[in-house]
Amino acid sequence: AAPTRPPTRGVAVARAEDGVRLVVDGAPFLVKGVNWDYFPIGTNYNYSLWNQPDDVIVDALANEMPLLQRMGVNAIRVYAGIPRKWIEYIHDTYGIYTVLNHTVGRYGYTLDGTWVANVDYSSSTFRTAVKRELAALVDRYKDTRGLLMWLYGNENNYGLSWSSFEIEALPAGERDAARARFLYSLLGEIIRDTKARDPDHPVAIANGDLQYIDIIAEECQGLDVFGANVYRGKSMGDLYDVVRAKLDLPVMFTEFGADAFDARRGREDDVAQARYLVAQWREIYEHVAGQGQTGNAIGGLTFQWSDGWWKYKQEVNLDRHDTNASWPNRGYPDDFVEGGFNMNEEWWGLCAKGPPDERGLYQLQPRTAYYALKQAYRLSPYAPTTTPAAIAMHFDGIDLAELAHYYKADQAAARTADLAKVRLLDAFLVFETYTTGGNARWARPDVAGGGSGFDHTETVNATIQVQPTDKIVGTVELNLLGNVAANPIDEIFYE
Repeated sequence: AAPTRPPTRGVAVARAEDGVRLVVDGAPFLVKGVNWDYFPIGTNYNYSLWNQPDDVIVDALANEMPLLQRMGVNAIRVYAGIPRKWIEYIHDTYGIYTVLNHTVGRYGYTLDGTWVANVDYSSSTFRTAVKRELAALVDRYKDTRGLLMWLYGNENNYGLSWSSFEIEALPAGERDAARARFLYSLLGEIIRDTKARDPDHPVAIANGDLQYIDIIAEECQGLDVFGANVYRGKSMGDLYDVVRAKLDLPVMFTEFGADAFDARRGREDDVAQARYLVAQWREIYEHVAGQGQTGNAIGGLTFQWSDGWWKYKQEVNLDRHDTNASWPNRGYPDDFVEGGFNMNEEWWGLCAKGPPDERGLYQLQPRTAYYALKQAYRLSPYAPTTTPAAIAMHFDGIDLAELAHYYKADQAAARTADLAKVRLLDAFLVFETYTTGGNARWARPDVAGGGSGFDHTETVNATIQVQPTDKIVGTVELNLLGNVAANPIDEIFYE
């Protein structure tokens, strides 16, 4: 059984003259988090770790959480569906908090027993149903040990595709804003109800960048933390300033990062990924309270912990690490080409993923970004000695070329382990020609105008050893009968 940690006294947003901080148990808390999930290679969104036997869940967490601990991660973003007991187990055993995320219909919703792919945020039926569901969720989870905050939505503003008579009757330029107002007014109602039910945990949204921020300011009264999925490259630009001016709220990046594949050159580039992430986290440190800038950064949830082999097409090629780039982004110039795509959905992991065993358990290989952020996180953001000069010195001292050797060594070890699983002990080729002793010669239909030749056979024999049994499990004999050009392999014998 996991040790029980003291219950969290409360999580709050604290304001001071030098900025705003997230406070946990009375101490300032910079969110050093990741978007965490668990999908073995060969599975997709239909797989749930929480539906597996308890012993599988415990072993899966034992593979992953110590890695997160060693990196310095203190929070994970997990979608609603994780049972309360596992939030507490992760916290009690590994000291890691959970940001619990409900998507509020972002990817569809079951309404009155019918699946609705694109929800209508103006529908009173949907609004009533989802508010009732979230009220029950808050009541059930609000006293959960290890719960850090509530997070609602996931770029819902990018999915405002539903239609209604009233919306479509508006001028074209106003339709999206009208849809957005229904979305954010719903979020505002959910936020205020959540805070009434649970005053001990902040409420955040996961917006798509800064879109509709003026409507958010009007409709999401009571919001504690402005969370946003932001993919702008090394710098978030004016985001900190805009949020301070229009919302006066702390900023937490609910998704950000870089992929580890170079779409221009067609190869993995883990060092470039690390370079982007180090720059992004350096900027977060520069914007925390007390550093003389906006003072509204409270951390982020890097996207993502491990590669998602199912992200491209989502239902096919689940055991293939696709290198397809799905969308273009100029903020990542290392592999951006005008007119081309450079964002590789299946390569965003801080860790590469190994093959699963029969229980669905797999091992991870931390990329260079893992080691770089591990070093970055050693700097205490709120220590008296952490000044702008100290931040610059600390991040300038992260040597990516040196850290890259760790990942290369892990890759080499994994390849060696794979090669050790099968070993060729011996092989030999038998080549024979023969004649019947008569005048008959074998005709060659593959040669224009005919042809002839003596017949022959070839036999390839191999003995293969498979680890870890360290036993000879069999031999393979390939008999090639007849002329090779006309008759490829006819038989394969297994002994």
